[in-house]
Amino acid sequence: MGSVSETVGVGPHPEPWPPGDHLDPELLAGGDRRNVVDRYRYWGVDAIKADLDARRHPFHVAIENWEHDRNIGTVVRTANAFAAAEVHIVGRRRWNRRGAMMTDVYQHIRHHDTVEELAAWAAAEGLPVVGVDNLPGAVPLETADLPERCVLLFGQEGPGLSAEARAAAAQVLSISQFGSTRSINAGVAAGIAMHAWIRHWAAPAD
Repeated sequence: MGSVSETVGVGPHPEPWPPGDHLDPELLAGGDRRNVVDRYRYWGVDAIKADLDARRHPFHVAIENWEHDRNIGTVVRTANAFAAAEVHIVGRRRWNRRGAMMTDVYQHIRHHDTVEELAAWAAAEGLPVVGVDNLPGAVPLETADLPERCVLLFGQEGPGLSAEARAAAAQVLSISQFGSTRSINAGVAAGIAMHAWIRHWAAPAD
């Protein structure tokens, strides 16, 4: 939430600079206009990623990418906001990073050529795959008991979860809708599902 303007962030840090290897000299000298929380002002990318690694949540997010879905950037950005363990992209390796707003540099991203490859990885890690799609027989997300350790799997805009993804999912959850539209944006659906996990398992952010 909130808009990014030309005045976002902070200018050059007044000297003397604070000590610490986590700080980036270029940012201290030139200012930090990145879209990061105040805690990470002037921190280097590797330092931010390492700090996040110490407190990431144990849920993973996966999204199918058979037709260059433009929602993937939004999914990555939201996964970063909720400190997901990893984002898994299934299918095409290339994806539109514009919507990620540079959050992909702080987020672990893993690629799988097929859904079967993702499912095998998840099984080896002991992670159930939870599909999210408004399909007949799906359990409403609002009443579902989300596992603490899991992979939330989303289909792409339009077709939703592929037949392979449905077969790989231990369960499929749906998001209740009350208007006239048949479906909601895949990026929005992913954000709703991730926040449902947060509400169930995570303490409020400080």
